Amino acid sequence: MRRLALVLAALFCMAAASDPADRLPDPGQEARARALFSQVRCMVCQNESIDDSDAELAADLRRLVREQVSAGRSDPEVKAYLVSRYGEFVLLKPAFSWTNGLLWGAPLLVLLAGGLLLRGRLRPVPVEAELSEKETARLKELANGQD
Repeated sequence: MRRLALVLAALFCMAAASDPADRLPDPGQEARARALFSQVRCMVCQNESIDDSDAELAADLRRLVREQVSAGRSDPEVKAYLVSRYGEFVLLKPAFSWTNGLLWGAPLLVLLAGGLLLRGRLRPVPVEAELSEKETARLKELANGQD
């Protein structure tokens, strides 16, 4: 019971931390904007969403998202707008593209190429065929000190 009270108190503190003047009058739009906040990266903090960040840029981005939502744009349109202004880094979970796939797949390709090269270098050298009679005779001559 005590844990539940602490969780509720923390939630109320977080809700009170945002400026009520910034909130949208329509609760549905505000809920959409809040959901988008958790998907947009704070460009100052870089590993936090704009919902969690206290940076001024995060507040500006929250304001920008609220403006886009109140203008009637859909969530993908708002994300596309932010990406057009700030680049794909602004999204905490960027969309899959071939460049992203190459970025994530390049280390695997390098490891695979290194493994193939290592396998080729460590492959045992094939044993040569036995010496011919002429070569064996010459070898014996050299071993006995005759030229």
